[in-house]
Amino acid sequence: MSRFFGLPLGFSGQNPLCAGVRSGVVEKTIFQGLIPVQMFRFVFRLVFRFVMVCLLVLAGPVMAQFRVEVTGVGMTQMPVAIAPFKGEAAAPQKLAAIVQADLERSGQFKGLDASGSAIDELSRPDWSAWRQRSADALVGGSVTRLADGRYDIRARLWDVVKGQEKGEFRDTVPAGDLRQASHRLADWVYQQLTGTPGAFATRIAYVTKAGGRYTLWVADSDGEGAQAALASSEPIISPSWSPNGNQLAYVSFESRKPVVYVHEIASGRRRVVANFRGSNSAPAWSPDGRSIVATLSRDGGSQLFRVDIGSGEARRLTTSAGIDTEPAFSADGTAVFFVSDRGGSPQIYRMPAQGGPAERVTFNGSYNISPAPSPDGRWLAYVSRVGGQFKLHVMELASGQVSAITDTAADERPSFAPNSRLIVYATLAQGREALMTSTVDGRIKARLAGQGGDIREPDWGPMSARP
Repeated sequence: MSRFFGLPLGFSGQNPLCAGVRSGVVEKTIFQGLIPVQMFRFVFRLVFRFVMVCLLVLAGPVMAQFRVEVTGVGMTQMPVAIAPFKGEAAAPQKLAAIVQADLERSGQFKGLDASGSAIDELSRPDWSAWRQRSADALVGGSVTRLADGRYDIRARLWDVVKGQEKGEFRDTVPAGDLRQASHRLADWVYQQLTGTPGAFATRIAYVTKAGGRYTLWVADSDGEGAQAALASSEPIISPSWSPNGNQLAYVSFESRKPVVYVHEIASGRRRVVANFRGSNSAPAWSPDGRSIVATLSRDGGSQLFRVDIGSGEARRLTTSAGIDTEPAFSADGTAVFFVSDRGGSPQIYRMPAQGGPAERVTFNGSYNISPAPSPDGRWLAYVSRVGGQFKLHVMELASGQVSAITDTAADERPSFAPNSRLIVYATLAQGREALMTSTVDGRIKARLAGQGGDIREPDWGPMSARP
């Protein structure tokens, strides 16, 4: 179930391979577009993936919450002890556990068992005892309910090796924000110990299908705290965060054709930004937030257009004889990565952001899709078909070196964390749909496993997507 390579169904009738799949629109279409009947002979037929989609239709209802399972061993992991916070037993959230899970999911830290430790931000640690536990760093703190119902959070970070304090964290939040405060604390600890900003307090968007219902969710970076932004009986695909983290662009089929909407997260207000003749799909925000690049078929074929958010004016960027889709801006905004079959098979290309000559980027394999450049400009994540299986790969752009980082067979839609240290993607793991995160080297993975249903289309929001 790649982001855009599925078996199209056309505008009427039912595919005999999957009885029960609704007629009228496609579930997933080649290059995120709605392909007319006369183009069926042209598009790529992926029966394998379509059959899996059919099977997943039968899955049970989707739960909004996830559980995190971290697997793998990194090359170097700093041992960190997160002591239970004083007072957290009476709080709605267990702050220490959330912080530890965040740090472990990053792949750079190994959590140590600190249960039973009586330590808070005012304590003077026994350095010898913590060194015996092999701790390099120690976090202790407290959470106190104030008279107005808010919670006062205080924490201190110590360097156990040097036997000295590294800093103090303070926050005061309503009860409903305790999870986000825990993520902010994890970000603070992460930056103190690595020198790199953390991304745990950011958000992700994803889509679920349960029965005949599609839901667009906005959740914490660990998948918890999910809230429905939109629910529909028609497919929702391709959510894309705006640079300021206040809006999502996505494609909805509620008009019986793919139309691009922009949705304000806080208010729920939305508006159409691309509803041209034919299909409108695969939106990608420009870094300045003033336009999107999308795949439109208004002129015949599927080509890339730049659409002004304010005026709705569309300017064509590509003019190939093939299908051009799945745009993604480079980190500096000067280039657009995209997928095209202009060379005979789907490959990833790069062109200037304003259009112009395109250069091919991927050369390993005959089928490479779903480009996702990292925010630091160093990496390009994408999905490659290898022996009939769809696996997540990462390319170092400077050298062109490519690494396969998953051993699953149905990976789709990679998206980098805003600090470029993790990748979120959808896949099938042990026969179940799941969201996963992986370190760039593939050594540490975290499964954010739902309780049933079809989970797809993840997109990691920017640093500014903090609630």
